[in-house]
Amino acid sequence: MDITSAVHTLTESANTLFILIGAIMVLAMHAGFAFLEVGTVRHKNQVNALVKIMTDFGISAVAYFFVGYYIAYGSHFMAGASELTAANGYDLVKFFFLMTFAAAIPAIVSGGIAERAKFYPMLIASGLIVAFVYPFFEGMIWNGNYGFQSWLESQFGAAFHDFAGSVVVHAVGGWIALAAVLLLGARNGRYRNGRVVAFAPSNIPFLALGAWILTVGWFGFNVMSAQTLDGISGLVAVNSLMAMVGGVLVAMLVGRKDPGFIHNGPLAGLVAVCAGSDLMHPVGALITGGIAGAIFVYMFEWAQDRIERLDDVLGVWPLHGVCGVWGAIAAGIFGQEALGGLGGVSLMSQIIGAIAGVVVAFAGGLIVYGIVSAISGLRLTDEEEFNGADVSIHRIGATSME
Repeated sequence: MDITSAVHTLTESANTLFILIGAIMVLAMHAGFAFLEVGTVRHKNQVNALVKIMTDFGISAVAYFFVGYYIAYGSHFMAGASELTAANGYDLVKFFFLMTFAAAIPAIVSGGIAERAKFYPMLIASGLIVAFVYPFFEGMIWNGNYGFQSWLESQFGAAFHDFAGSVVVHAVGGWIALAAVLLLGARNGRYRNGRVVAFAPSNIPFLALGAWILTVGWFGFNVMSAQTLDGISGLVAVNSLMAMVGGVLVAMLVGRKDPGFIHNGPLAGLVAVCAGSDLMHPVGALITGGIAGAIFVYMFEWAQDRIERLDDVLGVWPLHGVCGVWGAIAAGIFGQEALGGLGGVSLMSQIIGAIAGVVVAFAGGLIVYGIVSAISGLRLTDEEEFNGADVSIHRIGATSME
């Protein structure tokens, strides 16, 4: 009996440590979001990029702790500490891990709305998104809420499969961002006589640093989505790697060696492989990532050139929104046993689940940002935007020459 108890205690503590390491790795990814945005925006908006990512994380943690986690999973932490430490506090650390996912939603949105958004209205909107919109869909998919997954399984033989959040996190974040970007409108001077005016990134090394931090952290995002040590799979790790390099190489080719495309290429591949990283053969993951790299480049250029209101500074809608949807579909294709996958997935369920995510995210984004816009407005004045968000909002620039 003592040996059994000791093994049980060791298993619980190992699982807690495992998911804690994952939470810390995904927490570190937020530094990647920050530097990717810092490097992409113009110099007069660098401070604002850093501050948004940090404060969005803070408001997300509070919103998810008190509201969002309960909506998604029906659990809360309004109990004594002695109760919360059961199983080495595994449930607390699981919350921490899932909260870092939830906080990625405002971080994604931040890159799309950069350079012209008010500070507090957007912060309030971030809190509402993480408290209500994101956990509504998260609970549908990852906790079986509202019978959606059961219906898919009964109709098509398998539930919607999204192992690490191609749709639950990334597509939802990207389509919420699209709503915010469209409501904000383009940055002043971005379009002249119907033609897009290039705003060069302020710092390519920072952009590259952000991409690398995100890429490394992503292996915690994907591999640790098993949530217990006995569920860990080397297949997830290698599939993430192959999708990443597929995104790099294709973005390099179709993006004509542009450093912005090359450093977003691995992110596109990793977004797409999240859903089926536990099912695909590595060759399927390589193809999935490569197609995602091409999707990002072509969709980014198309959106910038053809839709004047869609001034998506970091291209978060094509990167997270569109590549996330592709990832769900790819899981339904390359997860099939006939293509070397593990099976147990339905392409029709993948398509319907992805569409559901898009509808919830875009409608939720329009509602939340529409309400905030009606009450306080979302956009800086023309003068504030001209001077830059750093000076206008934070009263300080990114660097000093003195």
